Amino acid sequence: MYNAKVKNYQKEALKTRVAGADRYEIIQMLMAGAIEKMVFAKVAIEKRNLEAKSEHLSKASAILEALRGCLDFEVGGEVTENLYALYSYMIEKLLDASVKNDSSYIDEVTGLLKEIKSAWDAIPFDVRQATLNASDSHAG
Repeated sequence: MYNAKVKNYQKEALKTRVAGADRYEIIQMLMAGAIEKMVFAKVAIEKRNLEAKSEHLSKASAILEALRGCLDFEVGGEVTENLYALYSYMIEKLLDASVKNDSSYIDEVTGLLKEIKSAWDAIPFDVRQATLNASDSHAG
């Protein structure tokens, strides 16, 4: 009963965070969520809990697919193409981790995603705002 209340609170807190977030913050949350799921999957492999491993790797892969799907090829050019290829590679490696029950693949993907996230986190707030304002004016 207590766990259900905590999970419900966490879910509502996340909904609130997402509702007030801009696109940059949502990408940050997605990346953090994928990293968290990969940590859980690694623990599940170590404990030989195959059901939990599959669930966490599936969710991490779905997040990576969503991040890949958010890429804007018109704006990003070569960087976007490289990110697309990197996200695709990471999804393949998570599949390898699942099939082979090998957490070294998860370590590799986690490291890659942490690098992307740290670069994303380093984008200055004023640059983010200018980008968001420019894309909002094009949307109308």
